Amino acid sequence: MNFESYYPYMFALLKKLVETESPSHNKSSVDTVGKIILEELKSMGASIEIVHNETRGNHIIATFFTNLTKLKNEKEYGFLILCHMDTVYPIGTINTMPFQELDDKLLGPGVADMKSGSVIALAVIKSMIDNNQQSSFPVTFLFTSDEEIGSGSSKEWIEKLAINSELVLVMEPGMPDGSIKTWRKGVGGFHIEVHGQAAHAGGNHEKGRNAIEELAHQVITVQKLTNYKQGTTLNVGVIQGGIGENVVPDHAWMDVDLRVMKPGEAERIIQEVNQLAPVLQGTTIQISGGLNRPPMPYDNLMQTTFAKAKKIAEKIGIKLHASGTGGASDGNFVAPLGIPVLDGLGAIGGDYHSKSEYIIKESLVSRAEFLSAILQNW
Repeated sequence: MNFESYYPYMFALLKKLVETESPSHNKSSVDTVGKIILEELKSMGASIEIVHNETRGNHIIATFFTNLTKLKNEKEYGFLILCHMDTVYPIGTINTMPFQELDDKLLGPGVADMKSGSVIALAVIKSMIDNNQQSSFPVTFLFTSDEEIGSGSSKEWIEKLAINSELVLVMEPGMPDGSIKTWRKGVGGFHIEVHGQAAHAGGNHEKGRNAIEELAHQVITVQKLTNYKQGTTLNVGVIQGGIGENVVPDHAWMDVDLRVMKPGEAERIIQEVNQLAPVLQGTTIQISGGLNRPPMPYDNLMQTTFAKAKKIAEKIGIKLHASGTGGASDGNFVAPLGIPVLDGLGAIGGDYHSKSEYIIKESLVSRAEFLSAILQNW
């Protein structure tokens, strides 16, 4: 299927979605994007369920081709397509970072991560309906509202739907070279607080217990847990403490980013961090946090899944390459379930979460052709 004729549809819908800002913490804004997507789904005759949330945007579940004959070994949801509606950009960003067409690129807040992925997936279903085509299995969409802040309210739905799916397709952007993401690091973090004893820095220095000094010892210990050979990194990214240079600080804290490549590494690091002990007498440590998303490794299942996708891509003239990233997605929740998953099927782009986030215009067409081939030939 040639999707050149659907480019105007994709361009117009993408422009509308990007110009409708949807930061994760703003429920009404994310729900406004949801209303746009609901209009498209309803126009295509989808069966729709809305998962209501009080403080986060609502999630949307939509199904197509449910009339397909089911085999005994066939999973209930067939294909599960994961899209998220939220972005990292605060309201007002569009005023200084407008949706725009520049040479071979389209730019704007959330254009790559991941509003273009939603547009591509919707265009594929629209084309199949327009042309009386069927997918190999029923198709279920899950549009979520909180991926950028950890998927706290959507994780259970991702896992519930994924475990009953034949293949999960994640519409996150592809790599700048067009590769799809066949591995991702697991992501987590820690909040570490130190309590000491305040004192006057001049008059009673010896009576103080400096929380910042204690935290400095812990910073070094935590950073040393990084192991590049294992693909494990810890990064102290935020640190704060004290109220003035003439006061021995009684409180300090740090936030730590955790990334792991291999299953089991997170458990080891969590144990190490939770065993941190004070170096200075009279100080105490409080530790919270852990793993948010498990790793998505390039294991045997992923290799087999990618090989099948690569063959399908070759049949329509696309050379598909495998790659990976230290960033996580909702695909990380799927990998431990033992369900085949393909990630990074959205538009080809880059500079995510920055003022120059972009996609390559042509990739709207080529990625739609690829996704369509997957749905019809898997």
